[in-house]
Amino acid sequence: MCHQTQTKAKTYILLSNLLSILDFLTEIIYCTLVVMKHYSEIITIDSKVRFGKPCIRGMRISVYDILGWLASGMLINEILADYLELTEEDIKAALYYAADKEHKIRIAS
Repeated sequence: MCHQTQTKAKTYILLSNLLSILDFLTEIIYCTLVVMKHYSEIITIDSKVRFGKPCIRGMRISVYDILGWLASGMLINEILADYLELTEEDIKAALYYAADKEHKIRIAS
């Protein structure tokens, strides 16, 4: 395979992943406005689990883990296939938690 073909293939995969993420974020906004549970019903913080990091329903899967997987290019369906104990709502809750946390950060002046 020539270099140009490899570059086009990588670009296609990247664009495909970005479109999947955009679709997912659109769905998150819709679900947040319509029917989704508040993330506080899914995200738990317990000093005995992962040293108090925010985790999914008391499991050892943290919000940071999910964000890292998504940032590395994993698709939601890939995460769900690898971690059968997770639901799509869990992933949405992790994103909503992170967005809410970011929103609350004050900028130092």
